[in-house]
Amino acid sequence: MDESYGRALYLVLILISVSGWVFVEYRSRLGQAARSLLAWGLILLGILAGYGIYRDNGFGLRPAMTVMGDQVEIPRAEDGHYYVTLRVNGQNLMFLADTGATTIVLSPDDARRLGIDPASLSYLGSANTANGVVRTARVTLPLLELGPYRDQDVTAYVNEAAMEGSLLGMAYLGLYDIKITQDRMILQR
Repeated sequence: MDESYGRALYLVLILISVSGWVFVEYRSRLGQAARSLLAWGLILLGILAGYGIYRDNGFGLRPAMTVMGDQVEIPRAEDGHYYVTLRVNGQNLMFLADTGATTIVLSPDDARRLGIDPASLSYLGSANTANGVVRTARVTLPLLELGPYRDQDVTAYVNEAAMEGSLLGMAYLGLYDIKITQDRMILQR
């Protein structure tokens, strides 16, 4: 017998047992039992919906990075990635540390947050991504800060297509000694 059939049979037996108890306990008040069951079902549905919204918005998925002396420790997020918060021209911006990416790539939304109008850029470059070839526009970021480190006039690219977030590629990550140990990425110069 397949394991999934065994699990289904087990759940059916539990459902029959619980239903039998409810019927015996509330046999003279089945309307009240139905109202109570409906109320608890709606409460459970509300909890599940709240949890779904919580996860979809990324709350709690990206643990905070810490700066200890001259090193920056970035914990691995629940989704297995490392997220780095850089201060770019005075704005905090979240990046996905992507050792497979060559450059810094800004999403159009993040570019707008930095005061860059993506519609006014000349998309003369291109990049090969997992989703195919995309057009990019070169920009210069006057100031990037990560913990104690400051870099001026850093080249980045704005992606023409929408992205979920910005990428921090090896053009920037290569400025650091990168060590990944257990569930932490450690950056140090």
